[in-house]
Amino acid sequence: MLWIKRVIFLVALLPIAMCQAEDEKYKAGVHYEILPQPVRTADPKKIEVNEVFSYTCSHCYSFESVLHSWVEKLPEDVDFQRTPAVWAPALEPSARAYYTAALLKVLDQVHTPLFEAIHLEKKSLKDEQDFAGIFVAEGIDREKFSQTYNSFGMTSMVNQAKARIRSYRVQGTPEIIVNGKYRVSTRKAGGFSGVLSVVDFLIQKERAQVTE
Repeated sequence: MLWIKRVIFLVALLPIAMCQAEDEKYKAGVHYEILPQPVRTADPKKIEVNEVFSYTCSHCYSFESVLHSWVEKLPEDVDFQRTPAVWAPALEPSARAYYTAALLKVLDQVHTPLFEAIHLEKKSLKDEQDFAGIFVAEGIDREKFSQTYNSFGMTSMVNQAKARIRSYRVQGTPEIIVNGKYRVSTRKAGGFSGVLSVVDFLIQKERAQVTE
C-alpha cells in the first residue's frame, strides 16, 4: 500500500512540475540577462519594451520588418519604446534625427526611409544636412526639422539616451530591454524570432507579478 500512496503523491505533483518547467523555458543568464539595477520606464503603469537600435546597424534594419509586425499586435498593457544607441560621437546625429521625428510626430513617415537610405541606397548620413534631406523628401519642412534637431530639449533627450544605454549595459544592437529589468540580445536568445519569444516570455512574467 505504501508504494500506491507514493505513486498517487507523485502524480499529484506532476502538474506543479509541469508549471515549473514552463516557467523555466527561458532562463536568466542563458537566454536573457537581469540588469543589476532596474531602470526607470516611461510609463510605470505599463510593461515597457524598449528596443535599443541604430540606423547604421544592418542587423537593426533586418530586424525592423519582423519587429514591426510584432509591435502591431502588442496588447494595451505593453508600451513599446525605442532608444537610439549613442555610444560614440558619430552616432549622435542619427539619434537626433530619430528624436526629431518623434517630436514632430512623423516617425511613421521617416523611420523606414532613414533605414533604407543607408542600407539600400547606400547614402552616407553623417550630419544635420544629410538627415534633413530625408525629412524634406518626406514632406517635412526643413526649418521645423532644423529647429527641432538643434533644440535644447533635443540635447537633453540625447543625453538621457546615453544614460539609459549605460544603465542597460547594452553590448550591441539590436537589443531589447523589458520593463527596465531584463536585457535580451540575439546572441543569447538565438536570432530575431528567438528575441521576440524571450520578450513575450518576460512580458508574461512581469504581468504575472502585477496580478499577484
